[in-house]
Amino acid sequence: MTFPKQTVKDVDVQGKKILLRTMLNVPIKDGVVSDTMRLQAALPTIQYLLDQNAALVLISHHSTEGQTLAPAAKSLSDLLGQEVQFATDCIGNEVESAVAGLQAGQVLMLENLRFHPEEEANDPEFAKTLASYGELFVQDDFTTCHRKHASMVGVPQYLPAVAGLEVALEVETIDAAIDEPKRPLVAVSGGAKVSTKVPILSFLLGKVDSLFIGGAMANTFLLAKGLPIGKSLVEADQVELCKKILAEAETQGKTVVLPVDVVVAKSVDPPSDVRTVSVNDVADDDIIADIGAQSVAQLDSVLSADGTIIWNGPVGIFETPEFASGTAGVADKIIASGGYSVIGGGDTCDYVDNAHLHDKFSFVSTGGGASLELMSGNTLPGVEALLDKK
Repeated sequence: MTFPKQTVKDVDVQGKKILLRTMLNVPIKDGVVSDTMRLQAALPTIQYLLDQNAALVLISHHSTEGQTLAPAAKSLSDLLGQEVQFATDCIGNEVESAVAGLQAGQVLMLENLRFHPEEEANDPEFAKTLASYGELFVQDDFTTCHRKHASMVGVPQYLPAVAGLEVALEVETIDAAIDEPKRPLVAVSGGAKVSTKVPILSFLLGKVDSLFIGGAMANTFLLAKGLPIGKSLVEADQVELCKKILAEAETQGKTVVLPVDVVVAKSVDPPSDVRTVSVNDVADDDIIADIGAQSVAQLDSVLSADGTIIWNGPVGIFETPEFASGTAGVADKIIASGGYSVIGGGDTCDYVDNAHLHDKFSFVSTGGGASLELMSGNTLPGVEALLDKK
């Protein structure tokens, strides 16, 4: 798939002052960045622009309320091997002076955009102020491309806007995995709610060869098939929709793989009376918290070294050790298959990172909600706002 928008490599950035929306929403613990994955993903665009003697004004948000981006400036300085200046706000006289004094080859990071409610409100004046800090806007924060915020869709109204290398890579990779995959294409879908994943399931059903469903949303599918689910998390109002998806899959000749055994407990917090049972034997007071080993083993029948796997959503309460085996097993099966693997969705990416498996998959998206939108067949406002490729 060819990225449809202009990127930093399609325009003249030599010696220009660039307003760069980049990925600074990183885990911070005790004032220190604890995981630099997103910063590392941001480096190719930053380094490319610096190599072109550009001056960079970095803007971003942090999703933790009240969190300063100062630790990100320190961490990025270390990764770049040069000073990243830091402004204690993102608008105002101090920022204007710092931007005005910025020289070619220098980097200035502005404070958390969400300290100002105008960012999420997509306030035109706020966007116009941000746009005044550069000659060109570069969008390289894929993680928020699905948001209609000032720094995503507002700034391009006032400044020529192109994509950074990471945004282009993310969109090209996810689109290609869905629209031009190596066959067979298998989607592994988990998570808690069918309702939030319906757009993905409905869209992917027409694209994939097989659909493997786990997590709490599998409970609703099991209920749709008349199987007992005890006191498990379920969306009863989505049962009819699950029946339609299963019927549509049969009509299209697609394989839908549901759990055949599950890990149940009488209580999940704290875990008590944890055991594995057949999906036919879930007691009235059982809570399904994970899929079992036989369910994981079913992946062997649909995965192929010649194929493509899209994985979105853990298949159990992976944060609790007693209920993490299913998600770990799915990860192991995908890795062992040797197929081309694309990982998306916030919880799934968090699991992969925490398990230190990032390098074991072909591609791990930096964006949770944005990757879900693409996997649902939707466009991203933050990408749509950019200049079309000539």
